[in-house]
Amino acid sequence: MNLSQLKEAVCVANLELVKFGLVTLTWGNAGELTEDGDAFVVKPSGIPYEQLTPDDMVLVGLDGRVREGKNRPSSDTPTYVVLFRYFRNVAPQIRGIVHTHSLCATSWAQSRREIPCLGTTHADQFYGSVPLTRPLTRQEVGSAYETNTGNVIVEYFQQSRRQPAEVPAVLVAGHAPFTWGKTAHNAVQNAVSLEAIAQMARDSYLIHPSVPPLEDYVLEKHYSRKHGANAYYGQENVSNNLQKQENTKP
Repeated sequence: MNLSQLKEAVCVANLELVKFGLVTLTWGNAGELTEDGDAFVVKPSGIPYEQLTPDDMVLVGLDGRVREGKNRPSSDTPTYVVLFRYFRNVAPQIRGIVHTHSLCATSWAQSRREIPCLGTTHADQFYGSVPLTRPLTRQEVGSAYETNTGNVIVEYFQQSRRQPAEVPAVLVAGHAPFTWGKTAHNAVQNAVSLEAIAQMARDSYLIHPSVPPLEDYVLEKHYSRKHGANAYYGQENVSNNLQKQENTKP
């Protein structure tokens, strides 16, 4: 994918945030790495989605410097820099990032609660709970707020030793969610999934405040059948999928 095609893809991904009801006003953005992984294309700051064109997208290096574009990049750009640099080392297949303030997922972030895995819908997409970062300190907010937002996300994964490719979302305490994936479009899909499971978890607790987490063996089954080494969900390599299903029969 050349740079022009990437700008088109990132513009479309940003417009998908509107399509799926994940943003209010200009509260969100999407970005994706270039082919060489040395820079990324991201939405410009504060421009209404209805006015966005591929030419508005901004190219930013992983050093945080704007390389091309007439607009100022998203204010979340320093967070993206931190995350892309981290993913490059631990999960190079992750090449797209999305940040939104989608209503329900953000409500969990503001409530300072991770989203537990209560059912198979969650388990199909996220391997376990959707994590919550620690709050930023006064000093972190005052010195390099957006960079430190990325740092607390990285800190969580380093300390928990969870894999960001298996849990493609995080809630920043008091702030909002970030999601990621193989492309910006895939990161949008994960943002859609996150908002759906956030709503389901909220409603489950309203119906049954003592609802238990999903059993570990069901979580393992649902996640692995879609994302594991022997995944058989979907239409890719259909003949192999059918064989895998046959092999799982008792």
